[in-house]
Amino acid sequence: MRRALVTGGSRGIGHAIAKAILHDGGRVAITGLDATRVNRAVETLGRDCGDPDRVFGAAVDVRDRDAVQETIAAVAARFGGLDTLVNNAGVGRFRDVASMTDVEWHDVIATNLTGVFYCTRAAIPELRKARGAWIINIASLAGRNSFSGGAAYCASKAGLVAFSEALMQEVRFDDIRVSVVMPGSVATDFSGPHAKTDESWKLTPDDVAEVVADLLRHPARSLPSKVEIRPSKPSKT
Repeated sequence: MRRALVTGGSRGIGHAIAKAILHDGGRVAITGLDATRVNRAVETLGRDCGDPDRVFGAAVDVRDRDAVQETIAAVAARFGGLDTLVNNAGVGRFRDVASMTDVEWHDVIATNLTGVFYCTRAAIPELRKARGAWIINIASLAGRNSFSGGAAYCASKAGLVAFSEALMQEVRFDDIRVSVVMPGSVATDFSGPHAKTDESWKLTPDDVAEVVADLLRHPARSLPSKVEIRPSKPSKT
């Protein structure tokens, strides 16, 4: 039974990932910035899985090192350990470099990259105690396919890919597998400057969640360390 923490799990991709882990019989803690939204998501997830005791949540800003440390400790105490960390929390501020503010830049880098570092560093001692542990980082194809107006976002996701690959080599002999998942266009309320009205061609959060669930089911002898997922038939316009 998986004992997982999914950051940014109150909506979108993170919520779908939490649901998928619960569907496979795991226990899940989710975080988000808005306490009301987190509580609502916990209620929904608990109702959907039929066992509210298998899910709980906390309003946590992953940029807050101390809050992250406290949350990891609380999750491990509640579940009797932690064997899965899904770093999903992320933000996008899409603006050209010349007009981007310091606050916007730091918001993106601190959430998408430094927050992952804080969560990962805090979780590693618990993950080392587990058998068959996982760290799954949700990056983006924007980490290698840059676009105008996305300098901060693309840089943060490129950094996350590099972070994941180095981390994988550091902890693989601790029985911790690390994978970075790089989705293309996903139909969520998280959208960049090229968002369009018709999003039927895009991936859904459930598509990404299925990739994560498949990773967690993967045989222990192998490691899909980087997974790219994209719409099979993207918009032609």
